[in-house]
Amino acid sequence: MTNLNFLSRMRKRTVAMAAILVLALPLPAASEVIGTVDTVFHMFSRDDDIVVEAFDDPDIPGVTCYLSRARKGGVKGMIGVAEDPSDASIMCVGTGEIQVPEKVRNGKADGEKVFKKGTSLVFKSMQVVRFYDAKRDVIVYMVYSDRVVEGSPKNSITCVKVQ
Repeated sequence: MTNLNFLSRMRKRTVAMAAILVLALPLPAASEVIGTVDTVFHMFSRDDDIVVEAFDDPDIPGVTCYLSRARKGGVKGMIGVAEDPSDASIMCVGTGEIQVPEKVRNGKADGEKVFKKGTSLVFKSMQVVRFYDAKRDVIVYMVYSDRVVEGSPKNSITCVKVQ
């Protein structure tokens, strides 16, 4: 009986530690859909489309990014098992006073993921990462697609000048 109590306490501690770690990690920003445009018609399911989403940089107030990406429709797309194409475009703009935190200014946050969206059931995602160009006082955002085994070289960048 003592071993069961010990195992139960250990399991509770492990779950609590995992929850603390998950809550402590910074999460990429959530997006809001601005609009969609149909590209391929499907008779009995959702059409293929291009979706435009907006998200605010979670670490830099005053910067909003707009991401345009292809989304697969059809029956597979409707039930969530289709793999979206790797095509995407990004544009970020200053929407307020831009305050660059020290961890970004000193380069410690270069390559940090600021947005992530799953583009297949399990293995593929589209991500936006951020870099800071101190010489020009510019924030650079890059969108790309990756896969567990092999990513895509397709990418797009945008820059926001810090005022």
